[in-house]
Amino acid sequence: MEAAAKKPVTIHRWLPYWAVFQADVHQTLRSWVYRFWVLATVLTTVGYLLYRYGVYREAGIVQPASNVVSELLRWTLLGSVTLIVALTASSISGERGTMADSVLSRGISRYQYFLGKLHARLFTILATYFVMGFLLLASCLILLHEDLDYAGCFMALVTVGAVLGAIIALGVSVSAMVNTTAVGVAALWIVIYGGGFALSLLPASVPSPERSLHNLPFILQGKYNATALCQLMGWSGLFSCAAAVVGLGYFARRDV
Repeated sequence: MEAAAKKPVTIHRWLPYWAVFQADVHQTLRSWVYRFWVLATVLTTVGYLLYRYGVYREAGIVQPASNVVSELLRWTLLGSVTLIVALTASSISGERGTMADSVLSRGISRYQYFLGKLHARLFTILATYFVMGFLLLASCLILLHEDLDYAGCFMALVTVGAVLGAIIALGVSVSAMVNTTAVGVAALWIVIYGGGFALSLLPASVPSPERSLHNLPFILQGKYNATALCQLMGWSGLFSCAAAVVGLGYFARRDV
């Protein structure tokens, strides 16, 4: 009777992954690098919008919202790369010998640990970026001249977000392959700047992040090539998956 009354034990195979995901999200939100990134982005955006609004009020010069938003998105991406590199390069290598060793010696696979870290950084950084991006667009619609296209704004945000996602995936993968955060940051800078320079040499018919950033004002106005932007997003997603597979495969076989 007692044996019959016992309920079968339910095994949640992805519970360790979810635990790593939640812990890393909380850790990222408490990180001073993350908070400095958000604070610097917000202060820079508010200061720039107030400056543009002051020019409009004093001189009566109409400020196209597409130009303002494109400049802010471009410099948000370029200025955030340093802090995002620091956030991602330390995701796994920063815990080497402490939390990583203690977790991996228990009931969690390296695949779940890596995927939990990767998805947590992608979720936290991209969610923060999209929230700030939507607030930026709403502020420009209120303060400045409205020449924004809703579909164009969505495409611009997603395009920049796809580039950010590729950088985040690359950062976490490099972090899983190196021993220290300093080495990971150096390797990421070499790959990002070297890859950016190589992409800038490609023919104009090939979509690249640099050309898309220069075309942001036209994208925000709705004047864009949807096929080219979708190709850029697709290549960014493919690069993110390839970087994750390489990092996961190397991390699964290395000593920690």
